[in-house]
Amino acid sequence: MTADLAAALLGYLRRELGEPALRFAEAPTPVSGGFDTRIFAFRLAGAPPACSGPLILRLLAPHHDPVRAVRERVIQNALADLDYPAPRARWVSADASLLGGAFIVMERLRGRPLLEERFFNLSTVLVDVQARLHDLDAEVLLRALEREGPPLSREVITFDAYLGQMEARIADGGLEGLQRAMSWLRERRPPEPGRRAICHGDFHPQNILSEGGVVTGVLDWPNALVADPAYDVASTRIILALTPIALSGVPAALRWVASFVRLMLVKRYLAGMRRRRPLDPAVLDYYEAASAMRGLVRTAEHRRRRASSATSPLDASAFGDMLARHFARVTGVLPMLPPRAG
Repeated sequence: MTADLAAALLGYLRRELGEPALRFAEAPTPVSGGFDTRIFAFRLAGAPPACSGPLILRLLAPHHDPVRAVRERVIQNALADLDYPAPRARWVSADASLLGGAFIVMERLRGRPLLEERFFNLSTVLVDVQARLHDLDAEVLLRALEREGPPLSREVITFDAYLGQMEARIADGGLEGLQRAMSWLRERRPPEPGRRAICHGDFHPQNILSEGGVVTGVLDWPNALVADPAYDVASTRIILALTPIALSGVPAALRWVASFVRLMLVKRYLAGMRRRRPLDPAVLDYYEAASAMRGLVRTAEHRRRRASSATSPLDASAFGDMLARHFARVTGVLPMLPPRAG
C-alpha cells in the first residue's frame, strides 16, 4: 500500500472514530487471496477496545459497483449476528474517491485457509460448515437488507436478481454467444423450493479459515444469494471438480495425488450433503449450469475487452472453455465464447 493510500485510510478512520491521534500500530500490508479486490492487514493504536484487534481492508477495484461493499457489510454482519463465523465489518464506504474504490474494514479472523491447516477429511468440514449456513434463518438477512434501504432490498440477493444480472451483462457486453445458454436457464428453471437458504455462492476450502482443527471463519461473500440450497451445492461441486483454486493449497509433495484427491473430495462432499437433505439430480444439474454462467460471463467480458490484466487469473485462462464444455454436457447447449487472445 502506498503512503498516500495509507494516509487516506488513516484519515478516514480518524474521522469515523473521532480520534485525531489515531495511528497504525501495524501499517497496512498486502494479504493474498483476493482476485477482484485488494486486501490489506493492519492494526490501530489509540482506538477503542472493540477496534484495537487485527483488521482487514478489502478494497474493491474501481469498476465495481460501490453498493457491493455496502451489501457485503450487511451480509457479513447479519451472519455474525446469527453466530456464523463471518468476519464482522466495522466500517464501509461507497465513496470510491477516498481510496480509489469502495471498501470495507472488517475484523481479521484467526486461522489459515483450510487446505493449509488440514489436508484430509476436508469433505466433512465442508459439509458441516455449509449445511450450518443453509440451516440459518434467511429471513434475518433479508430483513437486514430491507432495513438498509435503497438501493438495497431483499430482492437484490435472490436468484431472480442473479439471472437478471447475468442477462444484463450479456446484453450490455454484446456477448451474443451466451444468449442461447441464458435462454436455456430461463426456460428450464426449476420450481421454487419450499425453503430458501442463505447460499455463499463461492464456497470452497480456500474461503474457509481453520485453527487447531476448528473452523474460525468463512470469507468472501460478494456472491451470496438467498436461494435453493441446491444452488450452493452445485456451485461448490463445480469449484471442487473444475477449478484450480479449490486445491491451490495442496502441498507440492502431494501434487501427484491431486487428481485422485479431487475426485474423492467431490464424491464425499456430495454424499455428505445428500445425507443432510435430498438433492434432485436434475435440479442440481440445472444449478450447476446456472452457477457456471457467472464464470462464462466473466471470461467473455475479459476476452471481449482484451484487457491487459484480468479480474481473475481464471478469466484469462482456458478455464472458461472448460466451463463451456461442462455447461454443454449438462444442458446440451454449448455457450460460444470469444476466442482467447493470441
